[in-house]
Amino acid sequence: MTFESAPYDSAEFLEDDEAIAAYLEEAFATNDPAFILKALGTVARARSMSRLAEETGMSRTSLYKALSGEGRPEFATILKVARALGLDMTVKPHMPDAA
Repeated sequence: MTFESAPYDSAEFLEDDEAIAAYLEEAFATNDPAFILKALGTVARARSMSRLAEETGMSRTSLYKALSGEGRPEFATILKVARALGLDMTVKPHMPDAA
């Protein structure tokens, strides 16, 4: 017996601001820059990469590359993408895990 499965795409489940915020919080908790960029790329696909390209003034190709996890975008690009996605980046003190 063989099983068929459809490819999994997290973007299909990011339907509202709360889901997106939770998804990105988990990505940032990894402290893995490549993973965080991929997560931003997933959010961008969920929100429409074409619209994001228009709002940032960047090409879709450039956005896909920058948000692939393999690209090395400038911080200004990350801020521009976050703002176009309707996201605010904030800083808070790091609270070490209680042992």
